Amino acid sequence: MEPQELFMGITALVSIFIGLPWLVFHYITRWKTAARLTGSDEKLLDDLYDAARRLDDRLCSIERIMTAENPNWRQNCLPESSRQRMLSDEG
Repeated sequence: MEPQELFMGITALVSIFIGLPWLVFHYITRWKTAARLTGSDEKLLDDLYDAARRLDDRLCSIERIMTAENPNWRQNCLPESSRQRMLSDEG
């Protein structure tokens, strides 16, 4: 057996029995220490969701009121270029 073949065989065995398990255990450890949602984080997310839902409801109410008072209020709020584009699409 030549020294080059012996070196390749030892390198392969070291890679399989030392390198591969080290790599697997390294990423398992990283995965276990990764940040997770805590109870306070979940509560904060729930509070933010509730706030967003309430704001969405308020916006819908405002839009209904605005539409009742002036049905074309959306066109008046658009910039000039968007308003012209909407008018050209309708015609």
